[in-house]
Parts: sequence; C-alpha cells; structure tokens
Amino acid sequence: MASAAIFSSLRRRRSPSVEAFLVPVDLSREALLDTLCAVSRELVSTFSVDNKIVPFFHGNNSRSLIRKIQVFSVLLDSFCEVGLSRMPSRVFICFKELYLVLYRSKILLDYVKGSSKLWLLIQNRSISGHFHDLNQEILIILDVLPLSEIYVSQDVKEQLELLRKQSRKSKLLIDKDDDLLRMKFYNFLNELENEKVPDQNEMYSFFVEKLAIRDVKSIRFEIEFLEEQIVNCDGDIEPTASVLNGFVALTRYCRFLLFRFEDEEGELGKWRHRKTKKVMITQEIADTFITIPKDFCCPISLDLMRDPVILSTGQTYDRVSISRWMDEGHGTCPKTGQMLVHSLLVPNRALRNLIMQWCLANGIPYDPPESVDSSSESYTAALPSKAAMEATKATADLLVERLASGTEKAKTVAAREIRLLAKSGRENRACIAEAGAIPCLKSLLSSSDALAQENSVTAMLNLSIYDKNKCRIMDVEGCLRSIVGVLRSGHTTEARENAAATLFSLSAVHDYKKQIAGEDGAVEALARLLKEGTPRGQKDAVTALFNLSTHSENCVRMIESGAITALVGALGREREGVFEEAAGALALIVRQPVGAEAVGNEEMAVAGLIGMMQCGTPRGKENAVAALLELCRSGGAVATERVLKAPALAGLLQSLLFTGTKRARRKAASLARVFQRCEYASLHYGGMGVGYGNSSEVRDTGFGGMGVGYGNSTAVRDTGFAGDVAVSISVPVV
Repeated sequence: MASAAIFSSLRRRRSPSVEAFLVPVDLSREALLDTLCAVSRELVSTFSVDNKIVPFFHGNNSRSLIRKIQVFSVLLDSFCEVGLSRMPSRVFICFKELYLVLYRSKILLDYVKGSSKLWLLIQNRSISGHFHDLNQEILIILDVLPLSEIYVSQDVKEQLELLRKQSRKSKLLIDKDDDLLRMKFYNFLNELENEKVPDQNEMYSFFVEKLAIRDVKSIRFEIEFLEEQIVNCDGDIEPTASVLNGFVALTRYCRFLLFRFEDEEGELGKWRHRKTKKVMITQEIADTFITIPKDFCCPISLDLMRDPVILSTGQTYDRVSISRWMDEGHGTCPKTGQMLVHSLLVPNRALRNLIMQWCLANGIPYDPPESVDSSSESYTAALPSKAAMEATKATADLLVERLASGTEKAKTVAAREIRLLAKSGRENRACIAEAGAIPCLKSLLSSSDALAQENSVTAMLNLSIYDKNKCRIMDVEGCLRSIVGVLRSGHTTEARENAAATLFSLSAVHDYKKQIAGEDGAVEALARLLKEGTPRGQKDAVTALFNLSTHSENCVRMIESGAITALVGALGREREGVFEEAAGALALIVRQPVGAEAVGNEEMAVAGLIGMMQCGTPRGKENAVAALLELCRSGGAVATERVLKAPALAGLLQSLLFTGTKRARRKAASLARVFQRCEYASLHYGGMGVGYGNSSEVRDTGFGGMGVGYGNSTAVRDTGFAGDVAVSISVPVV
C-alpha cells in the first residue's frame, strides 16, 4: 500500500499521504536498527556502481543518493557494534526519520529503474525535484543528529560531517543533455500540431541513437508504459492526458516507420497463445454485459439514444428512429398513441448529457451527432490533440499500405496492429477506415492463415463500433458475406465469436438488420454458436439474434434457420446475459402470429419462461412475462391454454405484481387481464385476491375471485410496444 501511495505522489507532484510513511509506533530500538541496516544494505547492494544497475536517465542523481545512503549504512553498522544502550534519545528520533527517508529512496530508485525511457524523459524535471527533496531531508537529519553525543569512531563522525557539508552545497541537478532531449521530443509534437510529419532521420537519431530504442520489443514497452500512465492518471497528471496521447501516437508511428513490420523474438507467434479479454471501448474489463438504464434507450429501436429529442406529447425518442417513424406517415406518438400536435423535435440536452457522462464512466463509445455542440467538458477533455490525430493518420497510412501490398507475414502483423489501434477512440477508428483499411481487411477474412483471419475479423469488429464505419463496412461488396463466412467456418473459436460480435455491432443500424438476416447462413450460424459455443460465444450470438429479432420482417428467417429452437434452449442456461437476451428475443418474435405459433410448438418454451420467472434476474423476469403475454395475445387459444396450464404461474404473477420492476408489474397485470377473457380461468384460479399499489379499489379480473389492482389508476394501459423489452448492451473490443 505504501508503494502505491508513493508512486501516486511521485507522479502527481504531491506530498504522499501520512499513511504512506508512518513508522510503526511499536517498533523497538533493536527492531528499528535492524530494519534500517537491512534496507540500507539492500539499496547499496542493488544500486551500487559495482552492480552496474544505473538507470538510463537520472544516473547522477541516483549515484549521489546511494553514496549518501552508504555513509548512513556505515553509521548503522557502528551502532550495531557498540550496542544500543548508549544511544541518546535524539538519535532514536533521527533514526525514525531516516526510516522514512530510506523507504522513500527505495521507492524512488525502483520507480526510476522500472519506468520507460520516454516517461523518465518527459518527467525529467519532476523526478530531479524528488531527488533534491530527499537530499534536503537527509540534510535535516544530519543537522539534527547529535554527533557529539554518539559513541562511534572518529572516522565515521568525519564522514558524517563531510556529508553534511556536501549536502548543504547540493543544488537541484537537472542534466542539460537530458533536458535537451526532452525539448526535442516536445518539438516533434509541435511539428505534428502544425500538420508537419517530423523528419525520419531526426526521429531515427532520437529514438535509436540517443535513447537506444533499437527493436520492436523495446518501443512497444515504451508505448504500453505511456498508455498505462494515461489510464492511471485519474485526470491529475502533468503533462495532460491529451499531450500524452500525442506522445503515444507519435511513438506508435515511429514503431512502424523505423522498424517497419519486424516481428522480433516470435512476438507474432506468442500472440496466438495470449489470453485475450473482451473490453469496453476505452477501458479493459472482463467478459461482461452492461445494462443500459431504461431511460437511455429509445422506445423504438431499443438502442442507446445518440440524439434524444422530445415530441409534442412529452415522450423522448432517438432522432433517427422517430424521424423514420414520422417519414412513414405516422401522426401519432408510438408509445402513447396520442395524436401529434406538431412535428417539431426538441433536443433533450439534459438527457443527452446524462447519457454522455454514463458512457464515459462505463467505457461505452458515444458518438454524438455532428450538429451537437461539444460544450460538455467531460467529452471535450476526452478528445485527442491535433498532434495525436496527425500521428494516427500517418500510422494508419503506413499500416494500410503494408496491408495492401506487403508480404503475407507483414499483412498479418499489420492486421494485428490495426486491431490494437482500433481498440479505443472513435478518431482512431475513423482514421483507419478513411485510410482504406476495410477493403484490405476484407480480403484477409478468407485467408488460410488462422492468425491473419482472426486479427482481420477482430479489427473489423473494433472498427464497426464507430457508427460511420458500419456504413463503410456494409458498402464494401462482399464484406458482409466474408464476415458471415468466418462465423460459419472460421479457423479459430475466437474468430467465429468475433464475427458474431461484428454482426451484432452492425445490426445496431435498423436498416441493416434485414440485410444481415437475409445473408445466406448468417442466422443459422448464430443459432449454432448459441447452441454449441463457449460462454463468450453464446453471449455474442444471443445479442446478435436479439438485435435481428427487433426487425419484424426477420421473423420468418428466424423460424426457418432454427433460431427459435436455439433461443428456447438458451432459456435453460443459467448464465447471466444469455437467457435474459434469449427471452427478450422470444418476446419480440411472438408478437407476430407466425412467430407465436413457432414458439408455441417448442415443448420447452413455456416451461423455460416460467423457470426464468421463478429464478431469473429482474430483467430476465421482465422479458419472460412479456414473452408469455405476447404468446397469449398472438398465439391463439392453444397457446393461451398452454400458458394457463403452467404450474405455479398464479403465484409467480402475484409475486411480480408486488416485487417486480415497473415494467414487469405492468406485464403481469396485462397477463392477468388476458386470463380474464379466457374460459379456462375459473377452472385453474380460484379464491385468490391480489391488491397492488395504492389503489383502494380491487377490480375483478375474472380469475374466479382473484382481483388485481394496479397503481393509482383505474385502468392500466399496456401498449405492447417494443420498448417494453428490457435490453442490455455489450460492446466487445479485443
């Protein structure tokens, strides 16, 4: 814990917290002396000149500090020889302070030793200041230390006196050559800001000759270290994250410019065996789903709203979805059914800002419409600098050039690097696509090299997260067919899973849902992955099927492809994210009579939905009761009878009416009213009375004495609109 606190303070130019340096209060004199001896010996043995462990930068500062610690080590050894009984109390106090200084010295030396060269260069003045601070603290200890009262040899006292005189003369030491290199690094960035790419020979001299960064492995370490500082900065870092992003982009460009597409030490082969993680857009998290707050979803498309607008009825929709609704000739509000007084769409800026903040907090990509003002501070702060953009463009051009005309091995390396570059930032994704990467990646999707295929389809997935790239991918002739080809018969499991995730990403655009479902073998392959895939593959498949099921014209394809059977089978898998999405997809499919018939013919459909109502998550229960309700509405008397005969349904409805979410309660109440009109109700539900909400009135629903009162209203209207299906979002980036 101390190391973390001190690292944080070193980087942020702040004094560390008190907890980082407290000396244990119960430490005896003997224990304190033993600890001081051990730490000082460790520092001297580890960082002495004899061991040749001297950092590339701050070597003079490090050697000076170690020499001072050596003098204290001699003093401590002398006390071990003469014993502690003759140690004055003032000396004990000084040793407590020395305890803190030694540990801070150890942290600083380890920090300098383990940091990248570029980071030490950027922080040159700051880290030099930390060395100077330690020298000043050592001087304070020497001034307070009562040399006349300690019983050590005269030789030791003379060394301490000499050290005190030297410490008084010490000044802040900043190596001039190092500082010139730091200014040169910043100058490269300034050139990019002025839309000028730095000269290749100058960058070779800087990185290879001056910094001794001579291979791919070394420069990759530099890039990853700088990226780590950005991730861990918490918005409190010098230079700013925007400037650091520029340095990262510049260094990445140099990696390809100077070392081309070398694959030293078999790094490309090692990639095959690395454990990869699905992550959200700018932040790596485990294989997971994030549930979108229902108020952030458009009731029409079920997607996260990008440009929320308010109708005359007061309801909010995504601009694209409601505009399409109105263009089709509808003059009513989709959710309430009220006539529209006018067609004016008023931007809901408050909701848009909330969505933006939520996306940034959860690592979800948020691409506001072009017309939206970027006044939000949080979003503006996340934008890359102009220098970073120029460096990224230059890098994308290099990668695409090699992807188009390089050797097979070079193409594989380029695809991998595009995959990594597209992991975060819509600007990166836009630059790569604008450079012409998508057609080149498409050609690698059919490669016989498993690694090339895996990297290309994953790069395509990462690029597709940017909305404008969805259109670019779909516009490339044969690209969708190639992605489906990887899904059907990809060389690796990861390639097939990422192909499914790519279809999910593309299907976020309503107009593409029918096209994807109509592609030969697409839905069949998703259904097979849902049945036989890994847990991760099942999540990818079920979310893609859910998206496709939101288009009413895809119902027949879902039936013919066997997707219904796969979705019903998924209801029995108690894996969060899979059975919930499966129930949601079924709830949409059964809205149509042909879909209701297909689901009703599945023997385990009703039982699976009932099981989810019993032990599912709140969202799973919502989708399950919604599916049963729509099955009764669209499936006719036979389907209604099957639902009615389900065991424990009455108790489950009663439970939902009291403890379910708002949407689940509404669906449960609607299902109860469906049974009111069913001639079988009196045979199966007798003597039950259920009052719900604050209503003092209990209405007879026809359950043979079972009354359902809901809310404060005398009537509950369930529109059956698609927005009543609970949705989640999972945007995998790998």
